Amino acid sequence: MIDQLTIARIQDAAQIVDVVSDFVTLRRRGVNYVGLCPFHDDRTPSFYVSPSKNICKCFACGEGGSPIHFVMKHEQLSYYESLKYLARKYGIEVVEKEYTDEEKQAQSDRESMFILNEYARDYFVKILHTHPEGKAVGLSYFRERGFRDDIVKKFQLGYSLEQRDAFSTEAQKAGYRRDYLLKTGLSTGGEENRPLIDRFRGRVLFPVHTLSGKVVAFGGRILKKVENVGKYVNSPESEIYSKSRELYGIYFARNAIVKQDKCFLVEGYTDVISMHQAGIENVVASSGTALTHGQIRMIHRFSENITVLYDGDTAGIKAALRGIDLLLEDGMNVKVVLLPEGEDPDSFARKQNAEQFHRFIAEHEVDFIRFKTQLLLEETGDDPVKRAGLISNVVESIALIPNSITRSVYIQECAQMLQMQERVLIAEINRIRRRNFERKKEQTERAEAVAATLTQTETTTTLAGTKQLQKGAKASPYDRYEREIIRYVIRYGNTPIYRKYEKQKRKEGKKVVEEDILVEEGPGVTEFVLFDLERDNIVFTNELYRRIFEEASEHIDDSAFNSGRYFISHADPEISRLASELMSDRYQLSKIHSRILGEEEGDQSSRLLEQNLLNSYVPRATTELKNAYVLQKIEEIKKALKNASSDDESGLIVQLLQLQQIKKLLAKELGERIILKY
Repeated sequence: MIDQLTIARIQDAAQIVDVVSDFVTLRRRGVNYVGLCPFHDDRTPSFYVSPSKNICKCFACGEGGSPIHFVMKHEQLSYYESLKYLARKYGIEVVEKEYTDEEKQAQSDRESMFILNEYARDYFVKILHTHPEGKAVGLSYFRERGFRDDIVKKFQLGYSLEQRDAFSTEAQKAGYRRDYLLKTGLSTGGEENRPLIDRFRGRVLFPVHTLSGKVVAFGGRILKKVENVGKYVNSPESEIYSKSRELYGIYFARNAIVKQDKCFLVEGYTDVISMHQAGIENVVASSGTALTHGQIRMIHRFSENITVLYDGDTAGIKAALRGIDLLLEDGMNVKVVLLPEGEDPDSFARKQNAEQFHRFIAEHEVDFIRFKTQLLLEETGDDPVKRAGLISNVVESIALIPNSITRSVYIQECAQMLQMQERVLIAEINRIRRRNFERKKEQTERAEAVAATLTQTETTTTLAGTKQLQKGAKASPYDRYEREIIRYVIRYGNTPIYRKYEKQKRKEGKKVVEEDILVEEGPGVTEFVLFDLERDNIVFTNELYRRIFEEASEHIDDSAFNSGRYFISHADPEISRLASELMSDRYQLSKIHSRILGEEEGDQSSRLLEQNLLNSYVPRATTELKNAYVLQKIEEIKKALKNASSDDESGLIVQLLQLQQIKKLLAKELGERIILKY
């Protein structure tokens, strides 16, 4: 079993455009990409890929899903095999093992820490806007910085009181455990019997969101001058937070990055917020840390164009050089803008509107290689030793660029700027690329050696499991029927099994218009199944199905609950794998209904038709399970009759007659409806 942290790393790294492009030629269409569907005979492009949602979908045959699901379908792999495929593609080491009780507890801890962070965010926001100290100190600071109230609320900014334990005390009163307060870093403290201390006391707070919008950490800025105390304090690394994998503002910027096909990279929290207020939303911050491959891949998911904005002083120039080689290595188109001296993105954005800001960028942005070459030329002067170092430095960066055409263009430009022959630069770049290739080859060989060992272990385990299965009991006679019901629960969840409309007339000027008005809505799929099975005291015999159904039933009253998304991203890999299989199952209509619709239309419309006929399909699925129970019971009674005493025989016969009568009623109810084939 692949541990959940590794699965999360694979999901974060896998970019849908990158994965699909290995098999399908894509071209850009607006904010999406389009190509010929690989899953049916597609003559006009109907396969759409959305980088912002990180999914693909064919609007002809209906196939699609996440990068994992695409690989599953295209390569005919299982869920875990697809994870391994993507792990190899992105150089992620996969360690497989069974969850221990401690690891299961760790997963529960992660979920609890996210819940606590959400509570903390809401608490700090409330303090900022309602508490006298919060309004006088925190809100006043934000207003002095020029932040509008709507921007403060958008970024969920907050304030922590100066009282040493104000938050910790309130959180514990609300039922949050001491150990989670310490694990998230919201509180600090020592021995069990000593009170906790708030980490962020007396600071304004900037919540850090994951790509999906979860609060993963906080950054706190102190407002009073205190000796030996840093201006900013951040949440410590934890089970849910790794600073090298997060980008401040990515949750608010992702749609704008796709729309603009460009990402601005800045350094701090206030830089991001000020640019949003100025109307520039496609911006993220590295929060003062060096860029990592994980952060870059997150940006690359939405655009391959990035412009780095830094202060116009010497420190800003040097900062612009650090980490950009990683951007080039990941195939990003990198440009740099140095702001006027004395300005940072925060102060500069507050003086501009969106139009002025974009005009300045267009006039001053320079591609990174040219910028770096010009900058180092100014520093080296006529010193031949420094000049040689400059050439090596620039060539190292060019060698990282994966696209050969882009490399060639930069070689030509640099040869002119450095007054050198192209062949000399080409020879040096080839040497560097060979060196880098050998290094990666060694790393790959080591990784493959580890993978081979793991595969051998997996094979041994699988064979042992197969032998055990052969010795064990045969599969439940109810499994196929229970699986069908769970498929409906996962696919449709709280979708009503029917909706009734009535035609009503209304006037539009002189015309009378007829429209369909919703007059009745049936129960959701999960709610219907729960009621229908409970009244006959039927429970799922398959433990996995039972767990899924219980969790789905807990969300019956949540109209926004997306059952498919919930179970596909479930923390339990078994549930996630099963959900992926059931969401991507192929099915087709019976011959009768195919003839009614027409062969081609029947194939393309089967998915839509199933949703429109849930009122028929779902009751049939529960009825078939009941029928299976009756047939099984009839067989058991027939076997019991062979060895029954005369005293027991009459009672068994009565039961048999009753069951046969129920069987007839169920057979009549099932009738000649649509039958799903797999």
